[in-house]
Amino acid sequence: MTDPISLADRLRPILEDAAGRGTTVTYLELATAAGLGPPRAIHRVTHALEALMRDDHAAGRPLLAAVAVSAKRAGLPAPGFFRLAAELGLYFGPDQGPQAALFHGMERERVYGAHAPR
Repeated sequence: MTDPISLADRLRPILEDAAGRGTTVTYLELATAAGLGPPRAIHRVTHALEALMRDDHAAGRPLLAAVAVSAKRAGLPAPGFFRLAAELGLYFGPDQGPQAALFHGMERERVYGAHAPR
């Protein structure tokens, strides 16, 4: 199994590129771009995204993982994004619905702003 930290290091530039273009990327697209195949590629991606969230929060940066979304959740990240954001003290609410969409949209825009071309 791929170490989540080294995978996080591989995912960061992919996410930064998407953020710089003002777009999102699905978990499957991330897995493919990182060269991951079955088994459990999406699971490995989500663990690496959690590592990135912890690193970004500790460094006072917007959560780059907000650029990663689930193809099955209408443009929202998976529930784990919201659970970890709550654990980090950044979000208080459900993992779906209008409140989740608002939080995600605000965090995504913070990421876009931090990675906008200068």
